[in-house]
Amino acid sequence: MLAYIFKRILATVPVMGVVALFVFLMLRLSPGDPAAVIAGDYATAEDIARIRENLGLNEPIVVQFTKWLGQLLQGDLGISIFTNLPVTTLIAQRLEPTLLLTLTTIVFTVAVAIPLGTLAAWKQGSLIDRGVMLFSVAGFSIPVFVLGYILIYVLSIQLKLLPVQGYKSPFTDGLWPFLRHITLPTITLSVIYIALIARMTRASVMEVLQEDYVRTARAKGQSEFKVLMKHAVRNAAVPIVTVIGLGIALLIGGVVVTESVYNIPGLGRLVLDAVLKRDYPIIQGLILLFSFIYILINLLIDLAYTVFDPRIRY
Repeated sequence: MLAYIFKRILATVPVMGVVALFVFLMLRLSPGDPAAVIAGDYATAEDIARIRENLGLNEPIVVQFTKWLGQLLQGDLGISIFTNLPVTTLIAQRLEPTLLLTLTTIVFTVAVAIPLGTLAAWKQGSLIDRGVMLFSVAGFSIPVFVLGYILIYVLSIQLKLLPVQGYKSPFTDGLWPFLRHITLPTITLSVIYIALIARMTRASVMEVLQEDYVRTARAKGQSEFKVLMKHAVRNAAVPIVTVIGLGIALLIGGVVVTESVYNIPGLGRLVLDAVLKRDYPIIQGLILLFSFIYILINLLIDLAYTVFDPRIRY
């Protein structure tokens, strides 16, 4: 097991190298110039050229990449072009809201999606099954920002149950203000994730329910709840865990939109502001961070297979 983990960690090095190269080239070759953004609308060509020289943007791409890679190997993600602060400092300042939003979304999603999918599989062909499938289709069809504005209008403006926007830290503002402010973003971000996991859970559990050992368990007189939990859900766990890991990509993309809709000062807002300003160091640092997190989660998902299926060994 330890040898497998070590090999997987080593395998992330070339992957992160390719990601770093791709991100660097994509930003440099795409339209837009941070020097022009900094200079403003009334700047002359000389002003823009002077800013580009100060930022080192007039150097060849190879030279820029070499310098940036050297800093990266030392754990330095660079300095923000606009705030003149280290990218690591900016990420640390914005990490808490994004991390807590992600955690609440994952917990809420798993708590809702797996029971929904299991119930739909158990009641295959019934109104409950059709209702779950209809919800899954709708969850995939409605864009995150549209759902966010609908929830704000209904729950915040009309019913006045929850705050419209903002973020409260549970460590400084208290647990109840945090829960009131995080509920709407969590629901908004969870819907598409719930739809994905519920459909996979339904398909996996339905397949397991056709197996001989499930019929044997029922023939022995075991309760339907025990058959579902002990035999069906547990043996269907591997594909469900897989889709939970793959759904992290959807979650990362949804965080950017959700934090913008609800004005949450997290990493999603940070990356959006950096894209609008063409702040290369921030964009590069955040994409590398998200890529590393996604690779790490895939490794954890692979290791989790051994918990649910003892036949799997690394």
